[in-house]
Amino acid sequence: MSKTVEIQIEKCRNLVEGLRKHLNGNGAGVTTDEITAMKKAMEELEAANTEVERLREELAPKVKHTNELFEQVKNAYLEKKALIKGTYPQEKWLEYGVPDKR
Repeated sequence: MSKTVEIQIEKCRNLVEGLRKHLNGNGAGVTTDEITAMKKAMEELEAANTEVERLREELAPKVKHTNELFEQVKNAYLEKKALIKGTYPQEKWLEYGVPDKR
């Protein structure tokens, strides 16, 4: 759980508990329905955050793998482009898909 979300959930949980304790006395003008709605929103946030964390755990290795493939393709491109530029005159570079620049 992200630290910011975790802190906000804990703050909300403490406030809801405090409001419920004092609802019969001076509830600061807060109704039971408002407290219930606040608690429900907090629980939804907690569930959504748990789902996000699960997705992050799934995504992290995929991102790493994609970055590795990107580096592999990029290096192969640079290697082959250098080979073409070193082997053929500039007029033929475009035939091989190498931009005509120096």
